[in-house]
Amino acid sequence: MDWKTWTPRERANLCFIVKNGRVLLIRKKRGLGAGKINAPGGKIEPGETALESAIRETREEVGVVPLEPEKRGELCFQFADGYSLRCEVFLATDCAGEPIETAEAAPFWQALDAIPYDEMWEDDRHWLPLLLEEKTFCGYFTFEGEAMKTKKVEIVAEYLHEPVPGDAA
Repeated sequence: MDWKTWTPRERANLCFIVKNGRVLLIRKKRGLGAGKINAPGGKIEPGETALESAIRETREEVGVVPLEPEKRGELCFQFADGYSLRCEVFLATDCAGEPIETAEAAPFWQALDAIPYDEMWEDDRHWLPLLLEEKTFCGYFTFEGEAMKTKKVEIVAEYLHEPVPGDAA
């Protein structure tokens, strides 16, 4: 696969909040990855930047507002059924409010040394440690259903894909 010319069908985000040696995670209740553990996030709406979407999705899914989230990663996913997704990954070191459960997600704080990778998407174990080390990275993955077929993760100075017009840099 030529990731340089690859175009995703959808764009999304994840927003990890790390505070006091713990990370805010969710058990996703519906949609792609229902039942899996991840961070708050979701699809980027038309006219919305990835950053605006990360803040909105986190507020909607768990009732907190991430403070000063920074883009740390870009993940590209191609599924065997034709679905494709580019996900921008943000990291915040604090939030306003207390997490609440919603129809989308059940939030919980998890110690950084006890992340439940066996309950997450298979690719997470390859890039999430980089995020937690505050590195900047790009990941490229192919999946057949929920099974990861190929992976490539790089620490980068710049992202491969240019921002879509209207995106935050």
